[in-house]
Amino acid sequence: MIFDTHAHYDDEAFDDDREQLLERMRNRGVEYIVNVGSSMASCKSTIGLIRRFPYVYGALGVHPDEISELTEEDYKWLGKNIYKPKIVAVGEIGLDYHWDVQPHEVQKYWFVKQMELAKELDLPIAVHSRDAAKDTLDLVKDCMKGGMYGGIIHCFSYGKEMAREYLDMGLYLGIGGVVTFKNAKKLKEVVAYAPLEQLVLETDSPYLSPEPNRGKRNSSLNLPYVAEAIAQIKGCSEEEVIAVTEENAKKLLLRK
Repeated sequence: MIFDTHAHYDDEAFDDDREQLLERMRNRGVEYIVNVGSSMASCKSTIGLIRRFPYVYGALGVHPDEISELTEEDYKWLGKNIYKPKIVAVGEIGLDYHWDVQPHEVQKYWFVKQMELAKELDLPIAVHSRDAAKDTLDLVKDCMKGGMYGGIIHCFSYGKEMAREYLDMGLYLGIGGVVTFKNAKKLKEVVAYAPLEQLVLETDSPYLSPEPNRGKRNSSLNLPYVAEAIAQIKGCSEEEVIAVTEENAKKLLLRK
């Protein structure tokens, strides 16, 4: 069965059919979904989703583009609510220098604070990193030295050398629809290099739909295309990719 480790079903793109779509996931081969917070509002929406759907779990955290709204009171709220049942990670947290929406030092401050929260609560992290390779790696390394549980580098977009650094720390790489794109040479090389035992499937729904649905709204139902692409790169079966990545995700996020 498929384990989608990173989705945003609280997004307005699902307002018209969210309930119906999520209700039929298990009948379509999707066993677990982690809905990932990216703002304070989406963290609260995530808590609502995990209450309604037994196979939807949650991650709470604030994305680097959204940290202007984050206060110390919000941070305390996150700390209290991450204790809730079915919250399995702290995320989506990290650095984004592509748009430069927030000053780099402010991004770093809240990234480290949220990683410290994960460390305190013995939870993995879901890391967003865009055009911020060295700073992200340096900060994650520092926190891992302090005994952080582990995590996923979401929507991994760097090269093999950077992948090696994260893999050597025991972290997982999140692989989604981009791996199906014809121009995704660098990511395909990373997937070929990385052990299957350190890859997990993700969608980033409603974004980054794989071929042949690129440009359309994404959902967990598209993950077989991602698994097929990984299988072709690694010379194994799609069934093996789904089984191993599911086991990886359960081990990290559900402690199974």
